[in-house]
Amino acid sequence: MDIGALSVSMSAASFSMNVGVAMLEKVLDTAEVTGEMLTEMMESVPTAGLGEYIDIRV
Repeated sequence: MDIGALSVSMSAASFSMNVGVAMLEKVLDTAEVTGEMLTEMMESVPTAGLGEYIDIRV
């Protein structure tokens, strides 16, 4: 393999890796926002009396 072809191949691999990293960052950001929204939703649910009584049938 000559130097020109090697350079092109390495450049393409580097570009591909950079695109993969950028996509992973977006996915992680989305997961973080989704987790924050889920936490907010769970905090807003009224839980008065939750767990006070247990129904047991013998």
